[in-house]
Amino acid sequence: MVMNITIQKGDITTFATDMLVLSVFENTKTLGGAAGIVDKTLAGLLAKEMKVVGFSGKEGSLLIFHTHGKIAASRVLLIGLGEQTQCSLETIRKVSAIVEKKAEDLHQRRIASVLLGVGVQGITAKDAARAMAEGALLGSYQYDKYHDEKAKKKAEHGLEEWTIVEKLAAQIRGGEQGLAEGILGARGTVLARDLVNEPASVATPWHLVEHAKRIAGEQKNVSVEIFDREEAQKRGMEAFLAVAAGATEEPYFIHLTYKPKGAKRRVALVGKGITFDSGGLQIKPDNHMATMKCDMAGAAAVLGVFSVISEVAPNVEVHGIIAATENMPGKSAYKPGDVVRAMNGKTIEIGHTDAEGRVTLADALSFAVTKKPDVIIDLATLTGACVAALGEDIAGIMCNNPKLCTRLLAAASESGERLWELPLAPEYASLVKSDIADLKNISSSRYGGAITAGLFLQNFVDATIPWAHMDIAGPAFAERESIPYIQRGGTGYAVRMLLQYLKSI
Repeated sequence: MVMNITIQKGDITTFATDMLVLSVFENTKTLGGAAGIVDKTLAGLLAKEMKVVGFSGKEGSLLIFHTHGKIAASRVLLIGLGEQTQCSLETIRKVSAIVEKKAEDLHQRRIASVLLGVGVQGITAKDAARAMAEGALLGSYQYDKYHDEKAKKKAEHGLEEWTIVEKLAAQIRGGEQGLAEGILGARGTVLARDLVNEPASVATPWHLVEHAKRIAGEQKNVSVEIFDREEAQKRGMEAFLAVAAGATEEPYFIHLTYKPKGAKRRVALVGKGITFDSGGLQIKPDNHMATMKCDMAGAAAVLGVFSVISEVAPNVEVHGIIAATENMPGKSAYKPGDVVRAMNGKTIEIGHTDAEGRVTLADALSFAVTKKPDVIIDLATLTGACVAALGEDIAGIMCNNPKLCTRLLAAASESGERLWELPLAPEYASLVKSDIADLKNISSSRYGGAITAGLFLQNFVDATIPWAHMDIAGPAFAERESIPYIQRGGTGYAVRMLLQYLKSI
């Protein structure tokens, strides 16, 4: 995140910049707003060029116009916002990412614009600025730690400054607030992306510990506890340690706490922290194992939230809980048919060693309950069944409390992160019952796997505590670039949603 995005008072026709960005809605008959002002200054040449090339304003479409010194900007980049009635914060995020990428392609170091989409469909200056910052900063993301050529190209041609130029003081004040929020959300998301994109040989359980410690040292009102194998054993975390038994990397249980003065509510965020999932003794096929460094995306999201939490400053106490381990087929690996006891006393028959995430979460959720939170939210790349049901871009959510579910769905909509409610169907609960233990970690049916996994986890949460389980197996890792501000690899899914939720309560 090297680009600097700011807002200031000024006139777009006299603001000196490499490229001026203007927007237009689809099938606009007469140019209005900033585009109309610039077109008038250019004696109608912009509208004429649009007509000549057949520029319709379709969402994401681009038109480049050389000003030849007729205004202070060297070029005008016209971007389509699509149908005016369909314009949303997500539209602004997407087109901002497209603008950023085009600026890089054209080797533009400094660009300027007004607030895109403001005033349409009730979009405020604050919201527009936040969406612009998120789209531009996340769109510019590259994981180039091990790619010298890519990093060099970014350094040579990357966009350095995006200045939003506005005349009205109220727009500027709202824009400043929105930019601050958008920059923080993007920063937390980028950390989560980096953690997921790291090779599993680097992003070990200890690597997550190091990040947790650094965050606690940098963020105000944040502290951290780390439990090693011995301490986890003392606390009765047998389920977590069973999964860790086959790994050479040491497991660690991470507990972050953000405790601002005056906070009256308490939220626990629990992230699945399997830093590499081989499947254990029931090893995965090679094509299913290739991206399993992403199996700690829930933990990465929790760390992403905590990396900016004191700057976002929600007025709520927040606990971040991660049971971090690999799932490997070492000589001491847990076996199908084993029975392990979770921290809350419930026993689990191991039906399959590749259903390990829910076994570690059994102890993480049990620990969360001991903190007596008002809300528990867990995030886990848990099931392929959820991906089969909802696809790669949408996460599933299961809740024992409708009000909590409504709040999280609203936060997801606000952040542009797709979320869909699935039922915690009680008639399926018997499918995770065991003949020899309280529960088994796989269902006795091949169907409804995302739901039965949620029902399994429900056994480790106090029924009186509002709880939400998010299965993020689809959107946590992008296999393709389907959205302009999301590249292939770790997406940082749920960081911005969770920050939005925490600010709202």
